[in-house]
Amino acid sequence: MTLVQITRIADADPAVPLPAYETAQAAGMDLRANFPVDYRSEGLTLAPGARALVPSGLAIALPPGFETQVRPRSGLALRHGITLLNSPGTIDADYRGEVGVILLNTSDTAFTVHHGDRIAQLVLAPVAQARWQPVTSLPPSMRGAGGFGSTGT
Repeated sequence: MTLVQITRIADADPAVPLPAYETAQAAGMDLRANFPVDYRSEGLTLAPGARALVPSGLAIALPPGFETQVRPRSGLALRHGITLLNSPGTIDADYRGEVGVILLNTSDTAFTVHHGDRIAQLVLAPVAQARWQPVTSLPPSMRGAGGFGSTGT
């Protein structure tokens, strides 16, 4: 288990639970909407096709060598057509600002995000960084340059 520091931003509602695993074997922790005081009662309504940045009220400090991926919740996607625009989003180990989630309504009906609703999943993942090695040619492979469906249906 990796220890991650977390704090609530200044106007966050402390009654909104911190991200948590809902089952013992879950890979992702559910993240909840945490609106500023002026928006808590009405939430945020996303019109069909609309997108919005939904605040979590949280900031985190990941240990070096890790990222947190922000992923859609399958139930919101299936039942309401709600997904994340940049999925998965990445929270880098050196980011200290508020975690926000860009929700997108792909359905043909409006959807309201209420204060405290579970809006996304956070998945902690190790990061391997690369260093480029410029070469004049690449070694051959069975696949070669084939892409975008070249391996069959």
